[in-house]
Amino acid sequence: MCLDIDDTLIDCTAAIRRTLHALTGRADMWPLWDLITEEHVAMVVAGTLEYASMHHRRTECFLGELGVVADAADVAGFERRRLDLLSTSWRLFDDVLPCLEWLRAAGVLLAAVTNASGAHQRKKLADLGLAPYFDHIAIAGELGVAKPDPVMFGSVCLALGCDPSETVHIGDKLDTDAIGARDAGLGAVWLDRDETGLSAPADIHAISGLTELPELLVSEFARVGVPAQRRSPAPAASR
Repeated sequence: MCLDIDDTLIDCTAAIRRTLHALTGRADMWPLWDLITEEHVAMVVAGTLEYASMHHRRTECFLGELGVVADAADVAGFERRRLDLLSTSWRLFDDVLPCLEWLRAAGVLLAAVTNASGAHQRKKLADLGLAPYFDHIAIAGELGVAKPDPVMFGSVCLALGCDPSETVHIGDKLDTDAIGARDAGLGAVWLDRDETGLSAPADIHAISGLTELPELLVSEFARVGVPAQRRSPAPAASR
């Protein structure tokens, strides 16, 4: 089982909204930030932008859209302040821990799969107590490839020792997560927390919360052997 991190496990949007409000004094900055982020991630996926420089370029573009003329030091300073504020703003959705506990109890191998940067995401997972739940963590900034590239999903399956047909991925992005996973040969679940009213393709399952995931896995995937891979029971001392 593969799970996206931001806005699937962690309420990333709310945290970024609060942070941008604190930095700019405006409460309407999230749509612009999200649009610029999507554009820059798309360039990384297309191979026209190095992931290592993506954050700096994104912040530079964001400040430019606000009419702020910033040199490299100014951009770096804004980014440092943003990350400092974010580090105290992360919150889990209420349905995350019960779902992860169920998956662990069922013996399902778990991977966290994210398009964000390495140290940043690993710290979030550790600080929020999520790291011990995962057998593997796949981070675009470390791999040099990002969802929806099939290579990203394939590398996760390889690390877990699972065939894509034995693996399910769930995330909040219909295109990047669900359609990307389906096209890579995985079972796909779209987590539509905001109940947007959009329709998922017929071969993609849609749920509005992780409380629905266990029943979906049992009723729709277990009967065809997905997810089939299980971890060996861990010694009591290591749990």
